Amino acid sequence: MHFPVSGVDCSPFIPPLVAFVISSLTASAGVSGAFLLLPFQMSVLGFVSPAVSPTNLIYNIVAIPGGVYRYIREGRMAWPLAWAIVAGTLPGLFAGVVIRVRYLPGPRAFKFFVGLVLLYLAGRLVWQGLRGPQDGQALQARFRAAGALPGGAAVRTKSVGVRRIEYEFLGATFGFSPVSILALALVVGLIGGIYGIGGGAIIAPFVVVILGLPVYTVAGAALLGTFVSSVAGVAGFELVGLTSLGGGAAVRPDWALGALFGVGGLFGTYVGARLQKRLPERWIRLFLGTLIAGLAVSYVAQYFL
Repeated sequence: MHFPVSGVDCSPFIPPLVAFVISSLTASAGVSGAFLLLPFQMSVLGFVSPAVSPTNLIYNIVAIPGGVYRYIREGRMAWPLAWAIVAGTLPGLFAGVVIRVRYLPGPRAFKFFVGLVLLYLAGRLVWQGLRGPQDGQALQARFRAAGALPGGAAVRTKSVGVRRIEYEFLGATFGFSPVSILALALVVGLIGGIYGIGGGAIIAPFVVVILGLPVYTVAGAALLGTFVSSVAGVAGFELVGLTSLGGGAAVRPDWALGALFGVGGLFGTYVGARLQKRLPERWIRLFLGTLIAGLAVSYVAQYFL
């Protein structure tokens, strides 16, 4: 099958199959898998124009609702965290779209910096996973014992303020500064707009490692934030492609290719969200840390190639 916008020639079964495998493995950690699809499109399919970034975001738009629905249905959506991520991500994302199109067609130095930051986060995640849960042992045991997730396993908002937001999950209270989340999400949005990833691969490990929030309550919020930012990102690329900012470059997405990836991802994120409650948090940390380490090494290596 030929995709005229991207110039890709491949079987129509390959994109959804690849997307299903990737998303079913990553959704349990709050990551859509877009950061793995981007190198697949560029290195395997040969899709290297700036249009690959919004095409990757289309995958998120189609794929993520399956996982988000599952997290909401099972009561594991931390809404204050999700909206704080969305509010910070959107401004950064629009700025990232313009930067990607106009100034950074091959941003080696920026990738190097991002790679070093992600490498640090990956190391922390892997170290915590190898140590095993400490204070979280009781929480993890209760989560695993909950099985079908009764009402007591739901995320409940306790307080919302300018300085601190708190929520309860399985009898334990967790909190974060909304200012910190907004600042972090702004940077993540900038990176997401440039590289065509929703940002879950970056914000999820930050929130887990730096703020100490459990993966079980972070994953759904990270995916929802990625979904909203991806919708905005695609709209941004479409608008840029219609104006002089695009400079005549191929910046509008390949909707057909992105939709095929998204169909596979839709089922994959649902499966991944359902699998999460059967996985110990240390395994999720180890898996997320390994994925992020791979992405970080790739970014750093590209600086020297």
